[in-house]
Amino acid sequence: MASFKNTFIKQYPRFKEVTADNLYWKLEPAIIKREYGAISFIDFSHSEPYNFAVTNYTRLHIYNSQTNQIVKTFSRFKQNTYSGCFRSDGNLLVVGGDEGIVRLLGVEKDFRLRTFKGHTAPVHVSRFTADNVRVFSGSDDLTLRLWDVPTETCITTFQEHKDVIRCGANPAASPDIILSGGYDHLIKMFDTRLQESVLTVDHGYPVESVLMFPSVGLFFSAGGNCIKVWDALAGGKLLKTISHHHKSITSLGFCSNYKRLLSGSLDRHVKMYDTVSYQVVNTFDYPGPILSVAVSPDDSVIVAGTTDGLLSIQHRKKETDATTTEREKQGNKSSYRYRINTGKYVASEKDDLVIANPRKKFLPKWDKQLKAFKHSFALDSVLDIRVRMKHPEITVSVMQELIRRNVIKSALLGRNERQLLVLLKFISVNIRNINFMSTLVDVTNIILDLYSTTFQKTSNCSASLLKFHRLINNELKYLKTCSETLGMIDLIFAAAELNTTRKENGSGILH
Repeated sequence: MASFKNTFIKQYPRFKEVTADNLYWKLEPAIIKREYGAISFIDFSHSEPYNFAVTNYTRLHIYNSQTNQIVKTFSRFKQNTYSGCFRSDGNLLVVGGDEGIVRLLGVEKDFRLRTFKGHTAPVHVSRFTADNVRVFSGSDDLTLRLWDVPTETCITTFQEHKDVIRCGANPAASPDIILSGGYDHLIKMFDTRLQESVLTVDHGYPVESVLMFPSVGLFFSAGGNCIKVWDALAGGKLLKTISHHHKSITSLGFCSNYKRLLSGSLDRHVKMYDTVSYQVVNTFDYPGPILSVAVSPDDSVIVAGTTDGLLSIQHRKKETDATTTEREKQGNKSSYRYRINTGKYVASEKDDLVIANPRKKFLPKWDKQLKAFKHSFALDSVLDIRVRMKHPEITVSVMQELIRRNVIKSALLGRNERQLLVLLKFISVNIRNINFMSTLVDVTNIILDLYSTTFQKTSNCSASLLKFHRLINNELKYLKTCSETLGMIDLIFAAAELNTTRKENGSGILH
């Protein structure tokens, strides 16, 4: 007796190229934490175990990057906090806030080690300089201040911005260079040994984030829906404008040892770029608008914070170890033998004779019903919401099999109003897919032949059919517009080719 063959489910291309970055950044399912307010800043410690600080509302949490649990909380703030940032050794934190005060916090022991007072408005930027003995801060009072940590005094104040300062950066190679960006659209580079800026460039939008390579050569600015790349050594020359987001970019960061650039946006996407070609190499989707994003120094964890207080923590899947044992490589293929004297199963040995016992193949529900010639039930099983919503290709493949067997009409007979509405909804959603169009058009014609009188009597079915009719008319209009556009493009190409031919032959230019 011939065995029943499973219904062939055609897999359609997803049009997503598999690259080395896609394979490297395979992430485990996200761990979602609910914070008290919008997560304005995330910063990783550069010392193991690479804990990260999350700034939100009136709190500053420190999370363990391995356990994903809070290990320390700073909550003695009267107003909102911003920009909680680690020192390079991971022992100290600096944080600003709506109180206009910059605080130096001890990660291990003491709570407040230093307090820097002098700003008259909220402080949105606070960072350590590369020498770890100074702190700079940017405020809504339009000033950028440099503080001495041991004496708690302000060393220098820069007052060149014309609007609030929202971001800043300091390169690892030079503790005297500070980069700041503001809502006046300007990015300014300051040398702390001088009393004024040494470089100013105009981003064209309110600047939300700036980032600089350690060597001070190139820096990035983000604002609006674009990122701009500037060459500081060439006097602030604009090298590249990157526009892959469709809403404001709020956060920038490096990963993979400065070979990749990250950008988070209010469009709920985080994009990763190659820092040589500036092409997008990966995209991550999130459940809310992104305010902050960061990656651990060893690329093992990526963390993103949203405007509604959701914190997403994702670990990169570990690569397979070369020393994996033979048992792990074989997986479930290991054989077992039964030891009579103990009554236990033990692993087979090298000299044992292994008799293969192939597992029975289980048919999916629709194939069981097709095997039993229950064609109507097979169609019902693939119209289940769990199948048709997640895997429409399975529903269409079963419809194709019913058409091949010439039983599609009998499978569609005897349907009530609810079942007809489900069919029409599925067809309306998927008929514009070029891979499904031909099959769904045939099924639609059969439904109209069988249930034309039913549609006239039932108001819900009539409304659904009218909606479907409008959808088809709109689709035809789009196809007509596309055809006309293609015709015009072909005409332009033909005229350009003729013009080129005449130039080559010396016959003049076609006007």
